Amino acid sequence: MDEKFNRPKGFGQILDHTFSLSKKHFKDFFLILLIFFGPIYLLQALIQLASGVSFFREVGAGETWFEQVIMSFDDTEAVNLGADLGVALTGLILIFLAPVATAAVMFAIDHLRKGEEYTVGSVIKQAFSRYWPMLGSTILFCLIGFGLLVVPMIIVTIAGVIGAMVLPVVGVILAILLFVGFSVGAFLLLTRWSFYFGSVVFREETPGLSRSWKLTKGRTWVLFGLFIIFSLIITMISATLELTFGIFLGNSVLLTLIINVVGIITTLIFTVGYAVMYFDLKIRHDADDLKEMIGEYHTPQI
Repeated sequence: MDEKFNRPKGFGQILDHTFSLSKKHFKDFFLILLIFFGPIYLLQALIQLASGVSFFREVGAGETWFEQVIMSFDDTEAVNLGADLGVALTGLILIFLAPVATAAVMFAIDHLRKGEEYTVGSVIKQAFSRYWPMLGSTILFCLIGFGLLVVPMIIVTIAGVIGAMVLPVVGVILAILLFVGFSVGAFLLLTRWSFYFGSVVFREETPGLSRSWKLTKGRTWVLFGLFIIFSLIITMISATLELTFGIFLGNSVLLTLIINVVGIITTLIFTVGYAVMYFDLKIRHDADDLKEMIGEYHTPQI
């Protein structure tokens, strides 16, 4: 049993535990994600090749090597509607498989937490057993997120236009303040509900929103900060590697494959981080519940 799971962790300890787990069990976690995402990325590469994109190095028009590489990303003449539709299709398939891949990694981490043996096949089987509750809950969460982000933007736009009609400076300032306020509020609410997925995966509650709300009580800002840190790390890794390889490969099929492999690795880190945060919340909440039960037991009955 991993003793780190048995005690509440601070901000830095969660990050440290995430990266230590990712490193120690990288092979299993990567294989789980590769089983789900690999065939989709391979299909995407085949569609690109069929549409005429070069495998090793794609360049556009230009006199210098650098201009040719840059133009390979902006060359609209090579756009193929069939290829774009194919890529969109693979993306859609990915959306429906991602919850299962995430759940499989979480089941593997749960076995590690309990000191139990597992195989890649067994955790994938466990994940599929929760497919429909996970999918339904995820769709509900996405709809809530869409409403929290889109509706405020409409309000901000209307308020900004009205303010600009009175005084342009007032309209701009009002729009900025409302945008920042609504954005922070929306993301904090989404943070409170974001651990619905773990609750559904481990059969605690479906769709898991109220369970997540209870788990995240008193930890919202810490979790919000962790999500920001993980997002920044993932963005930096992805952007750095895409820029580095893009300089030499252009907008080629090989570049797409490299980006997709990097995407699997960053997804692995984020998934492990999410699982570590979820189990940390769970042990905190369960400990609080136990304290309340002990307190009620020792309270004399009148």
